[in-house]
Amino acid sequence: MSYTVVVHITNEDPIMADLDELPAPTDTIVILHHPRRRDGKDIHYLQSDVVSVIWPINQIAFIEVMPGEGEEKIIGFVRD
Repeated sequence: MSYTVVVHITNEDPIMADLDELPAPTDTIVILHHPRRRDGKDIHYLQSDVVSVIWPINQIAFIEVMPGEGEEKIIGFVRD
């Protein structure tokens, strides 16, 4: 299962990418596929044809996991 994530890198703007699996507590690197800015444009410090990036986990502040297409939408308070 692939996850779409927003990766918050220390002292950089957040980037979006795809992950094959979420990192385990013992991992020292994260392999990001199709890295891009949140608006979909290329990242200025990567070559334009880069498909995957290996990032050291100690440079990542946190990772946001975006909802997938298969997940249900949560409906909040509904008033009739």
